[in-house]
Amino acid sequence: MTLDRPGLRRVPRGVVVLGLVSLCMDLSSEMIHALLPVFLVSTLGASVLTVGWIEGVAEATASVAKLFSGVLSDAWGRRKPLVALGYALAAATKPLFPLATAPAHVFAARFVDRVGKGLRGAPRDALIADLTPAASRGASYGLRQALDTLGAVGGPLLAVGLMAASAGDVRFVFWVAAIPALAAVLLVLAGVEDVAPEPGRRLLHAPIRRAELSALGRPFAALLVVAALGSLARFSDAFLVLRALDAGLSATLVPLALVSMNVAYAASSYPAGALSDRLGRRALLGVGLGVLAVAVLILALAPGLAGVLAGVALWGLHLGLTQGLFAALVADAAPPGVRGSAFGVFHLTTGAATLAASVLAGALWDGLGPDATFLAGAALAALAACALVLVRSAWPQSAG
Repeated sequence: MTLDRPGLRRVPRGVVVLGLVSLCMDLSSEMIHALLPVFLVSTLGASVLTVGWIEGVAEATASVAKLFSGVLSDAWGRRKPLVALGYALAAATKPLFPLATAPAHVFAARFVDRVGKGLRGAPRDALIADLTPAASRGASYGLRQALDTLGAVGGPLLAVGLMAASAGDVRFVFWVAAIPALAAVLLVLAGVEDVAPEPGRRLLHAPIRRAELSALGRPFAALLVVAALGSLARFSDAFLVLRALDAGLSATLVPLALVSMNVAYAASSYPAGALSDRLGRRALLGVGLGVLAVAVLILALAPGLAGVLAGVALWGLHLGLTQGLFAALVADAAPPGVRGSAFGVFHLTTGAATLAASVLAGALWDGLGPDATFLAGAALAALAACALVLVRSAWPQSAG
């Protein structure tokens, strides 16, 4: 299944297809997400704190669902059915956004959409580990993340073009977003295959037992600490959109803020993953957390729109240097029999941190202004970098 030639040729076909699926779904999601904060605040009259609650609860919901779906995929020994169901559920929610007439309707749509994300997330990440030899995991996760992020680049750009063509009709853009979501579901059904469990492998019980998770040990616990602190520093992307709007970018062009972020994210994801296969993951992860601290400082302190867009681009670079590496680190630390469960626990932990971060960011923004939101993020990013140093003795040895 994996070709012998180096570089991209070493990435299994199934991983490439999953990357294309992610591209289509992110194209759809980011067409909506790039305009959703403006739609909530300007059209539906929501406060910034409400935006924080909606985004935080939505991401936390996805994380809880990832825990259960990861455990189920281990228990069944099959991952594709949950991956397909998750993408199908997310696609079914897309028409709910243009039909929304109140913040509560958006909340309901985001909730169900994130349940779909949660159902597919951990089984998909575990399936990539099942498909990929250990020596090229960083490249596989990096490529999937890069393709996912290309969709996140195209979504806001398409949203800008459709906004201009439709004289600012946000609901029209939301309707069009349903098309690539449907394409993602069809790609999963036609192009992704499960990997049979290894002969003699004992399948997990559902729900998972504490004794089975204890096999993950201290390296996995150390990884969770660093990931949770990093997630506390990285609140929802919705606040980047609002920061760009606050700096003077028009509602029609405000999706370009996410384009700036996702171009840097897409460009750095695969090189960072491939480099981590050769040099180790820990040092690159530390660099990524440092870049996050610089990004949020710039977003807090730099005057004008150019400074905000530079901070957003650095935010994207940080994502490229960390997100694929975190996924590869989970795969490094988890035995095959608990791989889906490990990804579920990881996503649950980071999702709870994201909920807290988004609510805190919204409260600080409403109470003290955007500068306070981003200064708090800088302090938490620095704390995450310190934690990476402090947990060195427990860090996965294969990760560098």
